Amino acid sequence: MKAKSVDLSSPPDLTLSHGTGAVAKRKPIYQSLLPPCNAACPAGENIQAWLSLAQQGDIQQAWQVLMNDNPFPAIHGRVCYHPCEAACNRNEVDQAVSVHAIERYLGDVALAEGWLPEYNATPSGKNILIVGAGPSGLAAAYHLARLGHSVEIRDAGNSAGGMLRFGIPAYRLPRNILDGEIYRLLRMGVKITLNHRVDDLKQEREQGGFAAAFVAIGAHISKKTEIPAQEASKIIDAVSYLEAIEQGQKLNLGRRVAIYGGGNTAMDAARSAKRLGAEPMIIYRRDMANMPAHQFEAYEALEEGVQINWLRTIKDFSEQQLTVELMELDEQGYPQPTGKFETLAADSLILALGQNVDTRLLSQFEQIRYHDGVVEVNQHMMTGAEGIFAGGDMVPSLRTVTIATGHGKKAAHCIDTWLQQTELTTPPKAKIATAEQLHLWYQTDAPVNPKNQLSPEQRVDDFSEVTQGLSAEQAQFEAQRCYSCGNCFECDSCYGACPQQAISKQGEGQGYAIDYQRCTGCQACVNQCPCGAMTMIDTEEENQ
Repeated sequence: MKAKSVDLSSPPDLTLSHGTGAVAKRKPIYQSLLPPCNAACPAGENIQAWLSLAQQGDIQQAWQVLMNDNPFPAIHGRVCYHPCEAACNRNEVDQAVSVHAIERYLGDVALAEGWLPEYNATPSGKNILIVGAGPSGLAAAYHLARLGHSVEIRDAGNSAGGMLRFGIPAYRLPRNILDGEIYRLLRMGVKITLNHRVDDLKQEREQGGFAAAFVAIGAHISKKTEIPAQEASKIIDAVSYLEAIEQGQKLNLGRRVAIYGGGNTAMDAARSAKRLGAEPMIIYRRDMANMPAHQFEAYEALEEGVQINWLRTIKDFSEQQLTVELMELDEQGYPQPTGKFETLAADSLILALGQNVDTRLLSQFEQIRYHDGVVEVNQHMMTGAEGIFAGGDMVPSLRTVTIATGHGKKAAHCIDTWLQQTELTTPPKAKIATAEQLHLWYQTDAPVNPKNQLSPEQRVDDFSEVTQGLSAEQAQFEAQRCYSCGNCFECDSCYGACPQQAISKQGEGQGYAIDYQRCTGCQACVNQCPCGAMTMIDTEEENQ
């Protein structure tokens, strides 16, 4: 019995045609669109480009392309909340490409092999000061070094990394990975001076002869709240708690540890307390659907035995007992008091209510303006003081590692153009390739590689990394799940579909050309283009 053949090529729907012939009212345009993953990346990565190389097995070149934009792939592959994946068009078919897992794989291989980024910059003779060795400051140093500038980072801590080290536990970001990515900057010539608090930036810049300065101090000052408590009650803020763990300090907080807050820092504090032998419970005034933490963080905390008391607010802490008021959400999702109270046993309380930044080092600059405790900057990341730039937690924005890294990259290029007395120009962005523009006649059953994690019982024994990475084979398969949205990969579908032979191949890597003298506007090429690089536009008769 012969197998039934299936024609995957869909013929043009002539009922939708605007007319074909010697003079067509529509014509195809061959152009690249912006992949939605690229558009969603706060670090400005060309994700589709390095995924294309990774799927071909060219791992080192994929890493080099990635490093053009993001100097810390092994870090971001672990701690970034990957908005690129939320934007991925593959969500419309099965599941998003696991971009962060491939990024982590590339970063880990690079660390193991000791790779360095390729760049060729002429030394500028300019010295740049960066205050803060967190993700934004480190990223700015990296890009400034690639641009040929001498860079010194000064930080008050005894180790570089900022909130990467003192705010993210080792079970999410192993310290050998963090140290390896920072060490690469030292190999590139970046100078990092630790245990050096900058109290007066104006004086520091003048004495050091720095041409410009970038301020990227993290939000290390915890927000306070008025909770009546006995003098002997043990209360500590979450940032200080996580930093003490990183520094190896012993904190006698007792067995029953309460954490007040619903953000990622609260989850980190609770999960860390569990690993140190405590029985942690989180108290939060809203529910899971309205918490600022990512839901997977809450799920993993619950798996590990962390208790979460939703819709509760603390009114008093005394005699190892918390008095909490039950809340209810109104129609807008805001918590409202009910007048009902309950008591919870607790030996100590960790406050995870958000953080503020310390801006006192800028007090000598009268030109600098502030808004809600952070620094106002213009579109070039410059403050009101000439030559003083700021980014990361110091400026109004969401506070994530990837956004901070993107700020460092942008600030580096803005500093470079300011030093050269030129304007930073960016080409206009192409339209984003939507799922509707793809013609996936080759849909395949290719489920995402599942996360390989330690069991909850294994996790709470120590601070070993919870999520494991991909193998080489898994990483390549995952990269091959990419649809290359908006970017031609020369599959020849348009070339083979054109009935008028109006499309010609220009050679490997050069794409296709359209002969509009032959084209009748039938749309066959567009219907067959899987990635949306062929689109139809209306045109006037005199332009044909």
